[in-house]
Amino acid sequence: MGIVAGLDSSPDFTRIVVCDTDTGAVLRQGYAPHPVETPDGARPSDVDPQAWLLSLGEAAGGGLLEGVQAIGVSAQQNALIPLDAQGNTVRPALVGGDKRAQVAAADLIDALGGREAWAQAVGCVPSAAQPVTKLRWLTKNEPENARRTAVLLQAHDWLVWQLLGRPVRRTTDRGGASGTGYWSAATGGYRPDLVELALGHQAMLPEVIGPSDAAGTTPEGLLISAGTGETMAAAFGLGIGLGDAVVSLGASGSVMAVHPEALTDQSGMITSLADATGMHLPVVTTLNAVRALRGTAELLGLPDLESLSELAVKSTPGAHGLVLLPYLEGERTPNLPHTAGTIAGLRRESMKPEHLARAAFEGMLCGLADALDVLRGRGVDVRRIFLLGPAAELPAVQASAPSLFGAQVVVPQPADYAAIGAARQAAWALGVSQGALDPRTPPAWQGAAAQVLEPGDELAVGQAVRQQFVAVREQTHPGAFRP
Repeated sequence: MGIVAGLDSSPDFTRIVVCDTDTGAVLRQGYAPHPVETPDGARPSDVDPQAWLLSLGEAAGGGLLEGVQAIGVSAQQNALIPLDAQGNTVRPALVGGDKRAQVAAADLIDALGGREAWAQAVGCVPSAAQPVTKLRWLTKNEPENARRTAVLLQAHDWLVWQLLGRPVRRTTDRGGASGTGYWSAATGGYRPDLVELALGHQAMLPEVIGPSDAAGTTPEGLLISAGTGETMAAAFGLGIGLGDAVVSLGASGSVMAVHPEALTDQSGMITSLADATGMHLPVVTTLNAVRALRGTAELLGLPDLESLSELAVKSTPGAHGLVLLPYLEGERTPNLPHTAGTIAGLRRESMKPEHLARAAFEGMLCGLADALDVLRGRGVDVRRIFLLGPAAELPAVQASAPSLFGAQVVVPQPADYAAIGAARQAAWALGVSQGALDPRTPPAWQGAAAQVLEPGDELAVGQAVRQQFVAVREQTHPGAFRP
């Protein structure tokens, strides 16, 4: 069929991969950082979207896209670009987990009647990151800009629209729409009333097109696929399907799995997202993952996580009875926003650095196992777990994860799976447009190269460690966790 490109516009950079349409093999790639000034090293909350176009142009330099027939776009989620009636940006894009919007999130939750009402309405409870919450912040803090806002786009919607020459028709996909807070994965429809609740008036929303649909064709004849959010694109690039879950180890952690239907969770622990294939991606988040490891490393005077891992493997499963509840920033799963972490099981023989190091790894993984249990408790089939993030490479993580999760663990080789997923989407849309692919069946690309870890004989040991963690959690926070 030829070659296609996948473009991933992350919070910090643009990565482009050019792939063979039949196999998914990466033929060439480009990269450029966003030209965004961050004097203090922190990510800005406001970004001129033109910066994304500039880095896109730089990443595509040197004839990278020569011969490409279709492009897919993946981009950072939760970025809100408010446009006026003429299609101009009203203000810089509101991006990331914008802490300014925390009060706005609480306002919105109350305005609709609580967490349960939101979970029923759109499958998620407003957080500071979501576009619906940023709209509320805009209304309260920049009322003139809010009044001028006539069109709402996210990052991948805006980039697709720009690539197509800013046509009258504006599009998005199910995956991107499901993270807005005003589109329901369960019903497949927008909730304009929630836009009005947040913004004070109606605004034009992009048309939600199907996973294999094309958003349009550029004046040069290049097909542009629907595009999607980074989470959905990465899942698509990894090739996960029913029975698969993805555990992401960042400062905070997340667990998502492919499921045939949207899950509505009245407690708000599950965020009900849609994926890039027509299925669903329920997500459960923990506030504490690698941050618990970094804190423990600092406490023990260790320079990095590799040193903490080396120390931890000198201990044994269960860390001589030492248990760390890693709720250092409060916690979402279980919902304990104002709590602190706990160290339990201190005895003379357990008071050694290697046992604390081991307890930190086990505490982090047991917290994520709790998140997995939330999904399993709702009937989500989890037989294989993809473990992502630099910490997934650490020996102490790999030694414990399969037995604590009770499943096969796959550690993919590092790659930009979001860009690869965007390219796979482009290949799908191209194949459908040419009559070569079924609109319901994506192209079968080679899976990610990966290390596969089995629980094997360690399963019983891992489950005993898990029980030790659960016992301390229940004793310290009785009834807080109800999967």
